[in-house]
Amino acid sequence: MGSNKDRNYFLRNMRRKHRLSVRDEHDDTEVWYMHISPLNLLAGFFSLVLILFVIILTTVAYTPILDLIPGYPGNKSRELLIANIARLDSLERELSGMLMFNENVTLIMQGKMPVTSTVGLDADTVRRDRSVLVPRSAEDSLLRRQFEHGGLSQLGDPTAVRRTIRSNMELYAPARGVVASHFNPKRNQFGVEIATASNQQVMSVADGTIVMSVWTPDDGYIIQVQHPNNLISVYKHCARALLPLGSRVKSGEVIGYTGEGLSGNEGKGTFGFELWQNGSPVDPENYIVF
Repeated sequence: MGSNKDRNYFLRNMRRKHRLSVRDEHDDTEVWYMHISPLNLLAGFFSLVLILFVIILTTVAYTPILDLIPGYPGNKSRELLIANIARLDSLERELSGMLMFNENVTLIMQGKMPVTSTVGLDADTVRRDRSVLVPRSAEDSLLRRQFEHGGLSQLGDPTAVRRTIRSNMELYAPARGVVASHFNPKRNQFGVEIATASNQQVMSVADGTIVMSVWTPDDGYIIQVQHPNNLISVYKHCARALLPLGSRVKSGEVIGYTGEGLSGNEGKGTFGFELWQNGSPVDPENYIVF
């Protein structure tokens, strides 16, 4: 009965102010007071709830606090998922390249012409294009004639033949990626442009000595390595060069990194590579499987 009367009283007097005071328990003197109505009390309560909701929402949206909650996909989890997707795509590209390489080796052993691979325009995938044949090089014809005259075990100098095969066919890939621009001396394209991700390792294609390591505004760091048999490899659009001039390097040794952050073409996600034999440019795709 009393609770109903209290409820009816507050409903009828929502805007009527009441005196709220604090008194000393010893002498019953009033220490502090304020006038407040039930309506103001409700408005203050809802305002406090709204402020807490805004603070919690802002904290969740703009801070990494979600990463601390088990089972909730925060920003770090999303970044890791995107990185794994990109890594999976790179592995798929590399696997397709290995399958193409094995198939080309099989075709060569059967005396047939190998085929090249192209990147599809509608999807980020590598496709086999059997209509585009790899032209037969002079080294390939020489190797065929040597094997057709009795094989490796019956040649006069097997060690020299193995050295010729290694020097002509087993050059290390300078960087991982997809060839975006092919060798075309008529258009002053003396090498290939490789589309690659930032901060990728740049590796020497063979044993040699670094004969140039400079930075230019257009091509970033340019590294030149002198190899045996008058072979020079040129690495352009590098973000960093690790070794000084005159350093001896091994095949596959890291000599720099691709990446962004510098002025020039090195920030566009492409890596330039050239091969020069006896002072003339040669097509790197005849010697390296990218």
